[in-house]
Amino acid sequence: MNELVYPLTFEPQFRPYIWGGRNLETLYGRRLPEGIVAESWEISGHLSSPTRVATGAYRGWLLPDLLSALGVQLVGRNAEQLTRDRFPLLVKLLDANQDLSLQVHPDDAFAREHEHGELGKTEMWCVLHAKPGAEIIYGLARGATRESFARESFAAALGAGALETQLHRLKVAAGDCVFIPAGTLHALLAGVVVAEIQENSDTTYRVYDWGRLGADGQPRPTHIARALQVINYGQIEPGKVEPLPVAEGEGMVASRLVTCPQFVAERVALSPGAQYVGRCDGSTFEIWGCIGGHCSLHWAGEPLSLDAVRFVLLPAALGGYSLRADVACTLLKAYVGEPRETSWPPGKPVIPRS
Repeated sequence: MNELVYPLTFEPQFRPYIWGGRNLETLYGRRLPEGIVAESWEISGHLSSPTRVATGAYRGWLLPDLLSALGVQLVGRNAEQLTRDRFPLLVKLLDANQDLSLQVHPDDAFAREHEHGELGKTEMWCVLHAKPGAEIIYGLARGATRESFARESFAAALGAGALETQLHRLKVAAGDCVFIPAGTLHALLAGVVVAEIQENSDTTYRVYDWGRLGADGQPRPTHIARALQVINYGQIEPGKVEPLPVAEGEGMVASRLVTCPQFVAERVALSPGAQYVGRCDGSTFEIWGCIGGHCSLHWAGEPLSLDAVRFVLLPAALGGYSLRADVACTLLKAYVGEPRETSWPPGKPVIPRS
């Protein structure tokens, strides 16, 4: 066993944006600082809020420093991620106690040109909690066109209070997943808590903030000129992710949620006592999050307990591991590269699903 390669947990970084609340504490028992907590950055290599390793030989290390030290042992044989010198993904929890601003993110090419080499931002939301009737804004309403979002038309819609007629609202509930590629106009609305998997980026173009004032008593800045350049006007009334079952066995069902150039995201449901067996073979890291129930992670070292909602980073060089459900649990998995086959304990049947 390489004692310097082990499952990594992190101390979260909190963001006190005005739309946040205390739901991460009241719903999940998370220890929070005083005041509003809008976002908890669970695994982050972004220089604005990097997370520190919580335990083990690298305790106290920031994720960017760990990447510099471990390199391919951490992220795998994806040379592009190493040459960029940044960890590719960022995992957050978001508590929308109020409506978030209407916003859009650029793609990688636009961000490299206009945001000093920053990555673009493609992301996915997994809804952990939603009040009855909760909604999000997701793409454009039928009938909205590029012309209706031209600068003059957009300004007129804002002035007339008619912007919302251009926006697609989608009802969401716990367990729903929504894929938000760069260019998608979107907003979390009040009463929704999500886990977010995204590119390692903090580039957001705010389009509209519902007339809200910031902590300084002034309207928060908007970025309409940039936003109008990057909006995907073909995103007309998109729907939720339809999970694709990829494997099932005794007490386990695995589904693929998102496959895109930036990441692959999967969901694994385990019955009490069931387990998932996997292997980090050096090709890529894996991020696992327990988003419901409780499980334990077993590997060559000491087992690790995972409650909802906790995340762990498995380095690419870790080797074999298993996740065992103490009670019924739901797990979220993310990695980069091509989709991988789902594993199962030796001697147990795996039924591939197409």
